[in-house]
Amino acid sequence: MLCQLSINNFAIVRFLELDFKAGMTSITGETGAGKSIAIDALGLCLGNRADANTIRPGATKAEVSARFLLDDTPAARRWLEDNDLELGDECILRRTISSDGRSRAYINGNPVPLAQIKSLGQLLIGIHGQHAHHAMLKSEHQLILLDSYANHKMLLDSVAASYHRCKTTEKQLHQLEMSQQERLARKQLLQYQVEELNEFAINEGEFESIEAEHKKLANSTALIELCRNQLHILQDNDDGSVESLLNTSISQGQDLESYDPELASVLAMLNDALIQVQESSSEIERYLDGLELDPEYFAHLEQRLSKTMQLARKHQVMPNELYTHHQSLLEELEDLGSDSDKLDDIREQLNANREAYLQHARKLSQSRSRYAKELDKQVTQSIHELNMPKGKFTIAVNFNEAVITPTGCDSIEFLVSTNPGQPLQPIAKVASGGELSRIGLGIQVITAKKVSTPTLIFDEVDVGISGPTAAVVGRMLRSLGESTQVFCVTHLPQVAGNGHQHMFVNKSSKAGQTETSMVALDKTQRIEELARLLGGDTITNNTLANAKELLLS
Repeated sequence: MLCQLSINNFAIVRFLELDFKAGMTSITGETGAGKSIAIDALGLCLGNRADANTIRPGATKAEVSARFLLDDTPAARRWLEDNDLELGDECILRRTISSDGRSRAYINGNPVPLAQIKSLGQLLIGIHGQHAHHAMLKSEHQLILLDSYANHKMLLDSVAASYHRCKTTEKQLHQLEMSQQERLARKQLLQYQVEELNEFAINEGEFESIEAEHKKLANSTALIELCRNQLHILQDNDDGSVESLLNTSISQGQDLESYDPELASVLAMLNDALIQVQESSSEIERYLDGLELDPEYFAHLEQRLSKTMQLARKHQVMPNELYTHHQSLLEELEDLGSDSDKLDDIREQLNANREAYLQHARKLSQSRSRYAKELDKQVTQSIHELNMPKGKFTIAVNFNEAVITPTGCDSIEFLVSTNPGQPLQPIAKVASGGELSRIGLGIQVITAKKVSTPTLIFDEVDVGISGPTAAVVGRMLRSLGESTQVFCVTHLPQVAGNGHQHMFVNKSSKAGQTETSMVALDKTQRIEELARLLGGDTITNNTLANAKELLLS
């Protein structure tokens, strides 16, 4: 329930702080006084578009805040808990607008994106504007009204989810079908490339091995000559090989050690050097023994190496990457080979998704048909009370499985007959302006009773209604106010008199500045305001007496 609204420097309001109660609150005032400003300010708190032009002239910032009690709003309380924004048993929405047009939104003092304040606002307040009955002429709005009355959110969610699954699968199928020709061309190319690489059959790491072996065999003559030279230097040189020179040095080192033991380490190093030289000679001899000059094998290596480099250039990869490239082409070809299977699978999935969608859509349509009959009776009864005693209202629900939308396969049409003998026809073709207002108001009041929103605002929804009909409208809104907080901006005394409380909007000018104020009226003031609505500026005893009769509280 809305319990307080604070407005600073918004439009022609300098400052207002309003406290509200449960029940029906009537809001009246002279034409142009700004009766709808409080509703516009509240709409700003609920996430409506901000405009720097709404800032009061001379001010740099506008600010609006609304405080709600959550005792009767479990859905809003859960939303706050889910978003870690709860603050006990109340909720404060605040919105600021700066002169540069920027706005900021807050929930319980926490800055939040505008989308969040809109989401929460829908759980706190429902606003019915004076032109809502015109929107009722549109089929999509008729569908919204019926779904609001039926309150079958789970069915709507199931249909929407099924619809999006169908669309996702359709998109996947379309993408596969569109690229099928490209895939076939790519598959043919891959088959040729893979066949060529399969025939060559390079192994992992083979290029590096071939390259090293080819280099060794290509330089085998030089290797043999250099190895023999090394053996000559190390052990075969009669004039003084490294080994013989080391033996001589070791012999002298033994003499040195006998003269001074501190030189023992030098002798040890010389012995180690001799061992290393001898082992080096043995290794070179072993290498020479194993080195075979095989022209045929060398030719095979050279051919293999040349083919590897040729294929690498052809495929625009490095030679050492040819094996990895071959494997990636094999994988791609395998994936393309399974595309036909994918197409079949996706087609089957799409058919299954469509069937699931139609099942959910049929359930939703059945629910709509059931609640449409219920709403038919209530709206017909309502328009009888609203001075259309022979009127008849019905909702046609037409299911067409060829039409797939996020809201189902139904087309909705409001049909009405206003006079005996007339057939039911679309409401836009039959109802006059006044009749449309009455039918629209009846539907709004009836659907409002089924919605869990704790606060409802009716902004001059009684336009085009007068006399006894207005009194019925007032009683309808008062009855609704017994279970829901209702605000009604009206110019009709028959409606205003039904309010549990009454607020008056006044506009005044002082020192070149215009300012709007809103005050709660006591019983005497309410009678005077109802008399003004009845008789204009001249209030007589008769208008006062009539006003007393209209006042119910």
